[in-house]
Amino acid sequence: MHTILLVDDEPEILAAWRLILEMEGYAVVCASNGVEALARVESCRVDLVVTDWMMPHIDGGELCTRLKRKPEFANVPILVHTSSQLSEGKKRNWQGYVRKPAEAVVFLSAVAELLHND
Repeated sequence: MHTILLVDDEPEILAAWRLILEMEGYAVVCASNGVEALARVESCRVDLVVTDWMMPHIDGGELCTRLKRKPEFANVPILVHTSSQLSEGKKRNWQGYVRKPAEAVVFLSAVAELLHND
């Protein structure tokens, strides 16, 4: 069973996507911001990180950078799930991008693709 770290500062989004991912057979660990996410990855092994971009404390971009600096997470794929338009010109520390609001089939397809490419 794959474990997904789901990071978003909106509790409703965390609850909805957690339920959908668990119904698909994934184990899900949640964090409401980048600081919590960094603490969660220290205490459990994750196969995929799904993060929002705009969050308090540590945003999604900084979270991606910090995770990729850790040798044990360098190969863990990251899916950015955000309403923000991300620039392709910036250095990318993530492997997938889904724009909010995303239909469940699109979101789950992106998750499955990243997990099967590991």
